[in-house]
Amino acid sequence: MSLTIRLATDDDVSNLRAWNAAMAWETEHRRLDETVLERGVRGVLAQPRRGFYLVAEREGVAVGGLLVTYEWSDWRNGDFWWIQSVYVIPAARRGGVFRALHAEVNRRAREAGAVGVRLYVETENERAQATYTQLGMQRCPYWMYETDFTAA
Repeated sequence: MSLTIRLATDDDVSNLRAWNAAMAWETEHRRLDETVLERGVRGVLAQPRRGFYLVAEREGVAVGGLLVTYEWSDWRNGDFWWIQSVYVIPAARRGGVFRALHAEVNRRAREAGAVGVRLYVETENERAQATYTQLGMQRCPYWMYETDFTAA
């Protein structure tokens, strides 16, 4: 069964919100506020400078998606594209959905003149790390730190 990759629209908000909530629970056992999630998804769709979502469909049914955001690199005089909020429904996993999404991100990034594509992954998510390595991505020599102003 073939996959179609397309830009997300307002019709995808419900799926994207649900997928983000499911991904947070699966990866971090963290419950996210559905209202905040919906506003966050709509915030991307309303302001393309923030990024864009891609949705994978199999026979007209949405089976996964991801978010792409941008980071300016002064060292390279160009944008890195960051893959975020990756989710594939359980029934479609190990069926090439992320591979197709990743290929589409790379195609669009090259076409747009991006300097590279990055993502972050939970340190204990070995299955995802293996997938990214198989797709030709390499682990970066950086640690990630944050100050979370939304944490209670």
